Amino acid sequence: MHNITTDSFEAEVLQSDKRTVVDFYADWCGPCKMIAPYMQSLSEEHGEWKFCKINVDENPELAIRFGVSSIPTVAVFENGQLLDTFVGYREKEQIAAFISAC
Repeated sequence: MHNITTDSFEAEVLQSDKRTVVDFYADWCGPCKMIAPYMQSLSEEHGEWKFCKINVDENPELAIRFGVSSIPTVAVFENGQLLDTFVGYREKEQIAAFISAC
C-alpha cells in the first residue's frame, strides 16, 4: 500500500498505468481500521491493481476535491479518471467485487 499525499497524488494515482484503488481514511476511524487489513490483503493478491491510502486529516484538499465527507471512502481510478466510490465498511470479498466491477 502506498501512502499518498497531495504532492504525490497526480503521479501515483492519476498517472498510474494500473487500476488504482484509493482508501481515504483517518487514524481515529474505527471502520477504517476494520477494512485496512482487507485492503492490505487485496493489494498482495492483486498485483494488477495498485492500492493507495490517503489520510484525510493530513490531506484535506484531496478529500474536498473528491467529495469525501464520510470515511472510509474507497475510490477506484483508471487512466486518470475516477470510476466509482463506496463509503463505509465492507467485507473483503465485497471490496474485491466492487473493484472488479468498476
